[in-house]
Amino acid sequence: MSKKTIRIGTRDSQLATWQAKQVAKKLEKLGHETELIFVKSEGDLDLTTPLTEMGGKGVFTKALDNAQLNDEIDIAVHSFKDLPTENPLPLKVAAIMERADARDSLVAPDGTGFLDDPDYKATIATSSNRRRAQWLHRYPHHEIVNIRGNVNTRLEKVEKNNWDGAIFAAAGLERIDLGHHISEYLDWMVSAAAQGAMAVMIREDDSEMEEIVSQLNHDETALCTTIERDFLHDMEAGCSAPVGAYAFIEDEEVHFKAVALMLDGREQYDYEERVSVGEAGDLGHSAAQALLAEGAIKVIEEMKSE
Repeated sequence: MSKKTIRIGTRDSQLATWQAKQVAKKLEKLGHETELIFVKSEGDLDLTTPLTEMGGKGVFTKALDNAQLNDEIDIAVHSFKDLPTENPLPLKVAAIMERADARDSLVAPDGTGFLDDPDYKATIATSSNRRRAQWLHRYPHHEIVNIRGNVNTRLEKVEKNNWDGAIFAAAGLERIDLGHHISEYLDWMVSAAAQGAMAVMIREDDSEMEEIVSQLNHDETALCTTIERDFLHDMEAGCSAPVGAYAFIEDEEVHFKAVALMLDGREQYDYEERVSVGEAGDLGHSAAQALLAEGAIKVIEEMKSE
C-alpha cells in the first residue's frame, strides 16, 4: 500500500475529470489512495481567442505543469494530443493509457444530407487547422468557422448557431456518454498525433511515482503514439499545424498514415506505410523525411509565417 494519497491533477471539464477518474480507479485497484485536484488552464478561461493565437494546445497544459513543479499535485492526466512534442521542463510521461477511438466525427444537428449536395455551401465549425485543412481539401466550397470550449460548451454552440455541423474527436464524446450526438465518423480524416490516448505526467525526479504509474502503461498504444509524435516533431509541426498522423497494429504489423496540408486545403501531402512491429521504431522519422522531401516543407513554412 502507498503511504501517501496520490494527488491527481486535472482540468475541471467533464471530459478531463472522466479521464482523471479512470486513472484514479486503476491506481486504486493497485492499492493506492487518490485525490483529484482541479486546476484551471488559460485555455479553459479564454473561450474566444483561437488556439493558434494563444500559442497552440500548450495553453491547456501549462497550469498543470506549474502545479506539478510547485508540488501541488503528484501526477497530471492529459489528453496526449495536447502535450507538446518537446518539453523543456523536468517533467515526463510515465504512462500512456490504452487508446480509445482515434477518429474524428461530425456532429450535424439536422443530419448529413448536405454532404451529398455539391452546390451547397455548408458552414462547419472547428478550431483545429488540421481538421479545417482536411475538410476544405474534400469540400473546398464549404466555410469553416472557429469554435472553442470544452465538449459540452461546443455541443451547445452547435445547437444554438446556424451551422451545418462541427467536428469533434469521437473519443471525447463517447467517453462522457455523448456519442449519440455523432452523425458520422470521418474515417477519411487523419487524426491528430496521439488522439484518443491519455498520458500520465510525473516529475522527472519522482522515482516512487514512476514505479507506480508505469504499471498503467499500454505498450501497443505507447508504440503507436510515439511513432505519431516522432512524425509531428520532425515535421517541426506544433499542435496547431495542419498535420495528421495515425498508427495502429494489426497482424504484427504497424500501419501508419500521415498527412500534411496547406491551410486552405488545396495542397495535400500523403504518406502511408506498413512495417513489422519490430522494425517500426523509426517509422515516424522516415515518414516526416519523405513528406518534407516531397514538398511538405511548404506547409511548415506557411505555419511559421502565420
